[in-house]
Amino acid sequence: MQKNLVSLQDQKVIVTGAGQGIGRALATAIADLGGRVVAVDLNAEALAALRESLGSERCVTVVGNVADPALASQAIDAGVEAFGGVNALVNNAGVTRTAMIEKMSAADWQQVIDVHLTGAFFFLQALGRHLLASARSGGDAAGSIVNISSDAGRRGTIGQINYGAAKAGVLGLTMCAAREWARYGIRVNTVGFGVVETPMTETIRGEKFRDNYLAQIPLGRWGEADEVVRPVCFLLSDAASYVTGQHLSVNGGYTIGL
Repeated sequence: MQKNLVSLQDQKVIVTGAGQGIGRALATAIADLGGRVVAVDLNAEALAALRESLGSERCVTVVGNVADPALASQAIDAGVEAFGGVNALVNNAGVTRTAMIEKMSAADWQQVIDVHLTGAFFFLQALGRHLLASARSGGDAAGSIVNISSDAGRRGTIGQINYGAAKAGVLGLTMCAAREWARYGIRVNTVGFGVVETPMTETIRGEKFRDNYLAQIPLGRWGEADEVVRPVCFLLSDAASYVTGQHLSVNGGYTIGL
């Protein structure tokens, strides 16, 4: 019988933004595939509910803002204590602060950059340091990092220059880290989502914008959280053992040709 290549049996995965939406669906999928989850979010109540759902043997939680430089190390420490280590990461945490370019405040610009781009860097750097320390002490450095981007980072978006710039920057994080760490067996990839049915996309899916966006999606519908996390699990798994530095669009065909 062939091995299930998408099993996450040996994976101990940090998931940021795990309290709701895509992050919660992802944490659940990882646990269902045999993995262990270090769930990170600002919302302590949402994390407590997730841990109760998955069980403490499969999930530990860390409450905080990913833009805090100390939080990533705390998440690594939590994974080491609970599971004996951490070898994978999904940078999923996100916020939106919408305004047209000429009206956007410096605070709204900075907050989105801090969470999506700087926060992703902090967690990527922390896991890289953890894995490289293992390699230098004679251990196994192999790991997988998936950075969550967006169509906004490839096509641009109206009213969210902060978000579009941050998500474009995430592509750069992926490519640079993939080149630096490939020799250690650390794979780094991006998944870029289109419009997924989560609280963050309620405005886009509303009556004002709905028809325009749906007309540009060849599959003709929004994505669902439970389905869009499957490609992320693929990239975390051994099925993607020869895949690094890549950007996978999960958007119903919205960016065909880009």
